[in-house]
Amino acid sequence: MAPPLLQVDALVTAFQLDSGPLTAVDGVSWSLEKGKTLGIVGESGSGKSVTAFSINRLLPQPHGRIVSGRILFEGRELTTMPDAELRKVRGREIGMIFQEPMTALNPVHKIGRQLVEAVSLHEKLPPQAARERVVEMLRRVRIPSPESRLDAYPHQLSGGMRQRIMIAMAIINRPKLLIADEPTTALDVTVQAQILDLIADLQHELGMGVVLITHDLGVIAETCDDVAVMYAGRIVERAPVRELFARPRHAYTQGLLASIPKLDRAPKSRLRVIPGSVPSLVDQKDGCRFAERSERHHEARLLTERPPFVEITPNHWVEFCPVCVAP
Repeated sequence: MAPPLLQVDALVTAFQLDSGPLTAVDGVSWSLEKGKTLGIVGESGSGKSVTAFSINRLLPQPHGRIVSGRILFEGRELTTMPDAELRKVRGREIGMIFQEPMTALNPVHKIGRQLVEAVSLHEKLPPQAARERVVEMLRRVRIPSPESRLDAYPHQLSGGMRQRIMIAMAIINRPKLLIADEPTTALDVTVQAQILDLIADLQHELGMGVVLITHDLGVIAETCDDVAVMYAGRIVERAPVRELFARPRHAYTQGLLASIPKLDRAPKSRLRVIPGSVPSLVDQKDGCRFAERSERHHEARLLTERPPFVEITPNHWVEFCPVCVAP
């Protein structure tokens, strides 16, 4: 049997701060098959983006590092791969859409130059051929009048246009894996739908696996095959998307789903919220990290003993705190 397209196994990623180490990703495990979409969802500060940057080894240096665990891409270990070899994989076989296009795109270079560079780093094409590839890719991501956009600077384009440019840059080399980190952040609803439809169309056309990072459960429900729910650096629940929405087992997942606005709620009724906020990851305890926000009492041992990650039904995994996991 062929290995998964991407397998993350017990990944631990940390940052060295003046106040001490901060473990941002704490023992995360999941896998992704070719052509499938995995959604990673959770509040800000849960470790979603750090997981994505760990896969590409783009952690800020010298403070960020992968402490332990494995990241296997088609069976190849990325965490120990030499830098020169990794640069051939990154951008060619693994594409990434960054969260904020205005910081990901170079503001002083024209769009055309940046896209041509993305091609030239991995393929030896004549300048004209590279330019034609760029124009064709802009056309495929539905940029109107693509030839005229090559001479534009990022600030001259709308947010939706810049996001399409980022998608074009991520897939211009036809990668096997696309990591999309909050690809629709700060876009209006109509443009969000267009971007998500575009990614789905390109995935179908290219056969890519997609890791979609978002805080929007509606996006997860519409686009993903499987979903991993992250909280305070850990995955607390992982399941096929239909199973998770139909039978959420962890209290945190239940709280997220209950907070989604519903059309049939009573007029002027307040939205349900999860009290408190994601705890600081500095000097975090090993026990149930949702305990301080839970309405249920946790015994002292549950605050110090790490809950096991167990498969409670086929393909439905939960960090099993007996208080937080519904029977």
